[in-house]
Amino acid sequence: MNVRVVSLRLFCRKEVQVTMFNSYTYGQLNIEQIPDKLVEFYNSHKVFESDTNIVIGTDSQNFSDTKQVSVIAIICKGHGGIFFYEISRLPKIRDVRKKLHTETQSSLEIADKLVEILESDKRYEELYLNCNLSIHIDAGNSPTGRTRELIPELVGWVSSMGYDCRVKPLSFVASSIADKISK
Repeated sequence: MNVRVVSLRLFCRKEVQVTMFNSYTYGQLNIEQIPDKLVEFYNSHKVFESDTNIVIGTDSQNFSDTKQVSVIAIICKGHGGIFFYEISRLPKIRDVRKKLHTETQSSLEIADKLVEILESDKRYEELYLNCNLSIHIDAGNSPTGRTRELIPELVGWVSSMGYDCRVKPLSFVASSIADKISK
């Protein structure tokens, strides 16, 4: 899987990195292009009269660096979904707490940007008003798991930002989709 980062040079001579999202359906897109695809999916699935949710989740794996994968998914309950993912390479993160905080921060930043785009254009109003937006965190309640003790602070953080939050076993966007791509 290729990671493509486009640099934009602004008038102030500062470089801004624009990360491209990938989709098996649509190829490479920047985040500003994704809402149009979400609306297209939403409109084509309204006939099912099922709940449609937008979910963002991130997972990472350590190699010589940390490969982090963030996913934006739209799911129509009982009728499938589509997803978009971005891959980031970070200096190796060995500490589990820092890793989960970094993953959660990435998901929140993507959610905030997506909400900003959805709120700024009337074309997205129906989607925005009718789809629940949630964050999936790759942490679980296993008695032997290393992430169990972090759940209250991570869920509290996400909830305080105004988003619904799910952890394992319900956090499939992070623990299944992003996990598979990160390996």
